Amino acid sequence: MTEKKTKSLSRDAMAYVLAGGRGSRLKELTDRRAKPAVYFGGKARIIDFALSNALNSGIRRIGVATQYKAHSLIRHMQLGWNFFRPERNESFDILPASQRVSETQWYEGTADAVFQNADIIESYAPEYMVILAGDHIYKMDYELMLQQHVDTGADVTIGCLEVPRTEATGFGVMHVDATDRIIDFVEKPADPPGIPGDEERALASMGIYVFNTKFLMELLRRDAADPDSSRDFGKDIIPYVVKSGKAVAHRFAQSCVRSDFERTPYWRDVGTIDAYWQANIDLTDIVPELDLYDKTWPIWTYSENTPPAKFVHDDEGRRGSAISSLVSGDCIISGSSLYKSLLFTGVRANSYSRLEGAVVLPKVQVGRHARLTNVVIDHGVVIPEGLIVGEDPEMDAKRFRRSENGICLITQAMLDKLG
Repeated sequence: MTEKKTKSLSRDAMAYVLAGGRGSRLKELTDRRAKPAVYFGGKARIIDFALSNALNSGIRRIGVATQYKAHSLIRHMQLGWNFFRPERNESFDILPASQRVSETQWYEGTADAVFQNADIIESYAPEYMVILAGDHIYKMDYELMLQQHVDTGADVTIGCLEVPRTEATGFGVMHVDATDRIIDFVEKPADPPGIPGDEERALASMGIYVFNTKFLMELLRRDAADPDSSRDFGKDIIPYVVKSGKAVAHRFAQSCVRSDFERTPYWRDVGTIDAYWQANIDLTDIVPELDLYDKTWPIWTYSENTPPAKFVHDDEGRRGSAISSLVSGDCIISGSSLYKSLLFTGVRANSYSRLEGAVVLPKVQVGRHARLTNVVIDHGVVIPEGLIVGEDPEMDAKRFRRSENGICLITQAMLDKLG
């Protein structure tokens, strides 16, 4: 009986991914691409986690709303997510802001990004809408959230993280009663409300919402007619439902997908250079908190047809080696040493160079004798011979983007300025 219910809920749902954001705190990493298109984990892009969760949960209708510098993101989805078949009642729609409602109006907010495509959504007639942010790293079975939504008779079900109250000030926070019904929604509060029975922790919004489609469309039409609305789920839609309907919190721990190696629920907003670097470097741990090797919940992405990684030279000081590192296909480690580093596809690390704590995006070339410590290197950068980064903080700050925690972001434009 449960199996039949499980299939019907996800098959009657549409996942709608909001992927239009720039992610300005990632600085130059998002100068040419939207945050959801930023590379992560050696092969994937950030958006692949939300999309993979939807696919693995059994959802076969997906829409992705794009806006800011979307070409890289759209190209990635066209290459890696083009396997949905209409004859199997599957669909994958890329929905750029295209002034469909008004010839002067782009997506004005997250709610507007759904409303402007209401006719497309309604043409598929999904019973449920799963609204997702496209810029977080996590594994989650949305089917379990859909089941709770139906079982509780909620107007909206909101995915929530349990976080220490002191860390909840940067989130939208749910004030819930003993049944997890939301009685108030507070955006970035100075004094977040605690969880009943666990006052030192708070429920923070993940930006994941489940609605019945008909109810959501009524909400969006009402919101679109309100001249004072900012057209945003967190600022307008959710507070309205909390006040006038039934909003229920869904705790991430209840639907987080974990392999035998994952001890705690894993969710990361990799929205700063420090957080982005840390989440990638964490993957080099012997038993990382996020298991990308779990075949029962794969992270789907565009997989290039590449030759294997290659390590060459075995002379003292010129030995192709990697310790506690992830090295992707088409990388050649030619007499270079890597330690706790993550290399994306097509990197060339040349003789006598050393990389430690390096997140190296695709197609980077590292020149001879370079020493790079605690760095993020953007796509296609050519590191000149003998460049040293991570040993002189003052020099690094003058030449590159140096974060609060001492991580240096290196782009080709920054290197070109060095002359």
